[in-house]
Amino acid sequence: MGIFDIFKSKRIHPTRVRTMAEFDALVLDSREPVIVDVWSASCAPCRMLEPILIDIATRYEGRVRVVEIGTQDSESQLLGSLEVRATPTLIMFKDGEEVGRAAGARPAGWFDQMIAAEFGV
Repeated sequence: MGIFDIFKSKRIHPTRVRTMAEFDALVLDSREPVIVDVWSASCAPCRMLEPILIDIATRYEGRVRVVEIGTQDSESQLLGSLEVRATPTLIMFKDGEEVGRAAGARPAGWFDQMIAAEFGV
């Protein structure tokens, strides 16, 4: 493996958000559109989404931000403000406003279509 191969294999993971302050800074104040993944460790569909979201975060780096909020380790105020009833829940934000929401796992192609439709990216 050459030095340039390291850069080709770089993977971007979703940014973990645990507090209202982090949510405000990374989601509501973001210049980039944001996909928020609310997940639970005991949720099998949530685990299926993990590699898809890493791929989306990697391919759309600098154009779309991906963040994750775990139900077990996040402030209850944050979780309550999002009004999530099931995991996984995906919430899309643009310019600090919610523009879409989907419950349940989604295939990789859905994200590309949604990003083009909702974010124009």
